[in-house]
Amino acid sequence: MTSLSLASILAEPAWRRPDHIALIEGDHRLTFAELWQQVLRQAGALAGQGKDAAQGTGTGPETGVKPGDKVALMCPNTIEFPRAYYAILAAGGVVVPVHLLLTADEAETVLRDSGASLLIAHAMCAETAAKAAERAGVRLLTAGPDGRLEELTEQATPLPTFVTRQPEDPAVIFYTSGTTGTPKGAVLSHLNLVMNATTDAYDARDEVRRDDIVLASLPLFHTFGQTVSMNATWRLGATVVLLPRFDPDAAIALMAKERVTTFHGVPTMYVTLVEAAARAGTMPQLRRCVSGGASLPVPVLERFEAAFGAKVLEGYGLSETSPVASVNQLSIGTRAGTVGHPLWGVDVEVADPDVLDAIRLLPRGELGEIVIRGHNVFTGYLGRPEATAAAVVDGWFRTGDLGRRDADGFISIVDRTKDLIIRGGFNVYPREVEDTLLRMPGLTEVAVIGVPDDVHGEEIVAVVVAGAGVPSAEEILAYGDEHLGRHKYPRRVEFVDALPLGPSHKVLKRELRDRFSKPAE
Repeated sequence: MTSLSLASILAEPAWRRPDHIALIEGDHRLTFAELWQQVLRQAGALAGQGKDAAQGTGTGPETGVKPGDKVALMCPNTIEFPRAYYAILAAGGVVVPVHLLLTADEAETVLRDSGASLLIAHAMCAETAAKAAERAGVRLLTAGPDGRLEELTEQATPLPTFVTRQPEDPAVIFYTSGTTGTPKGAVLSHLNLVMNATTDAYDARDEVRRDDIVLASLPLFHTFGQTVSMNATWRLGATVVLLPRFDPDAAIALMAKERVTTFHGVPTMYVTLVEAAARAGTMPQLRRCVSGGASLPVPVLERFEAAFGAKVLEGYGLSETSPVASVNQLSIGTRAGTVGHPLWGVDVEVADPDVLDAIRLLPRGELGEIVIRGHNVFTGYLGRPEATAAAVVDGWFRTGDLGRRDADGFISIVDRTKDLIIRGGFNVYPREVEDTLLRMPGLTEVAVIGVPDDVHGEEIVAVVVAGAGVPSAEEILAYGDEHLGRHKYPRRVEFVDALPLGPSHKVLKRELRDRFSKPAE
């Protein structure tokens, strides 16, 4: 019988590179061997392997995690996250990451829907976690200094090795952001996540460098940070530096101090890092940067590369695709404004969005819905066979993103179908408008949305982050009129102190649409 476990991602470098630094957080440094031994001991605690386990009384009411049990994890980017994450996997459990911005009610929904039997929560999340766990009837263990999980770990007998699983068994359940309703649990198998980490580590990179040092500033409870910053890095046997909370000035200082070579981020991070670079004392010597999670405006990419002297490679993926589906790869060729080519073993094509019950692929260059198939596509939405059947058609996952693939195979994401603006019968793609406006001197952050309009159906609104040197509304409107087609330029500008961001630092355009749907007074 074939077996596979995502836990092997950490187990392997623990014997291959035992003395190499695996993890850095503040003053804490752990080698691969040290971290893996901590994981096996914590896995023993979760499985109930206490010091009295030989007498058959090791499993208590607090733990007793069995293979296939779902364990929720609510933790920031501290040592406790990867330790608990791999301990759950080593015990044979399924990780259910819970993002830190959820209310107790929202976290309760995740716990109930996933069927989690245990919630591990860092002390900083303890209040919200306790409420959610009590309402859902789920056991709670606190992690971190003086946490109950740490106490049980100290008392536990380490597992001799990880509990293996079958390749298609669930490893992690990611909950979607719920932009259109109740969040759904996307079930990722051990095969999905091991293959995605491996192909990202060995096939998508310009060269394999086990001496790389990667900043993990993306939240590890999110699929991008978890697969790309943590799992793929450890698949190589390289070093992860944790930043518990992203701050651009702190990120630059930490990257310089720890000699970070690789940065992974979303567009909003790149925007703030460019601004912070102007006031930084010592700059990091970055070699490779990757952007994902949302489309990176080309002007932002250009400013970042000029400020940091490092190449930015834009990629693309979703929770349902483990997440990486495509990325710009130096060995194939890169092109700014695109998300490159598919990963090894993954197909990314463009299909007719109006044909729902089948996949009708379109010729190269035509605009349509991005569809994906391969080893990275999830096994389905937990307990939602109808939603799964609608999302996976003819073996292809329908992303809901609009894009095209050119004659050279480069993939471009135009916009989310739900963000498309239809003004006077013409399609307007917000990303195109944003890219144009961001070339205006003094304008660094903008989100373009469509709001209801009695005459045109929808009207185009530019939501701009206010600040010193930012152009006036009149100047922005005039710039748009000059540089964009008559059906594309914004007719209205709104200023905000900051754009609303989700847990993965994506701009929440639905909140902006709700806020600015009424005409300006």
